[in-house]
Amino acid sequence: MSSVSQLAKRFGEVMLDGLWIANTNFKDQLKDVTWEQANTKIANLNTIAMLTFHIDYYIAGILNVFEGGELEIKDKYSFDLPAIESQEQWEELLNKLWKDSEKFATLLEQFPDSKMNEVFVDEKYGTYLRNIDGMIEHAYYHLGQITLIKKLILSKNE
Repeated sequence: MSSVSQLAKRFGEVMLDGLWIANTNFKDQLKDVTWEQANTKIANLNTIAMLTFHIDYYIAGILNVFEGGELEIKDKYSFDLPAIESQEQWEELLNKLWKDSEKFATLLEQFPDSKMNEVFVDEKYGTYLRNIDGMIEHAYYHLGQITLIKKLILSKNE
């Protein structure tokens, strides 16, 4: 398996269907979260909805580059979640995350291995490999937060 295929598989595992590293993934953790739970504030932690928006913000931003566009995302906007006021709006956010994640993995898998050592947009961002590895690590970091916040919400409701 090429290194690009391995990266695409690792990304898909954390977002959509893996169990190997964390014994869970975003899709598994979020499948039964209601919009009310997604908006539940626990102390000074981000909400599940905010973290979901945040991770998709970066996936969509990098995906835009994969598709030949510019890197248009800015860290300062990465938590600017529009209000989620219904189950339908929550499901729209989730569906966007799944769609973006699937597309990200599919496009990544099509890259030649040699692309991984190329500069990603600007030298200050490093290589494609650095950014893709960073996206996977970023996703696992927030998956852990979502998992813990979900447990806190569920234990509060018992």
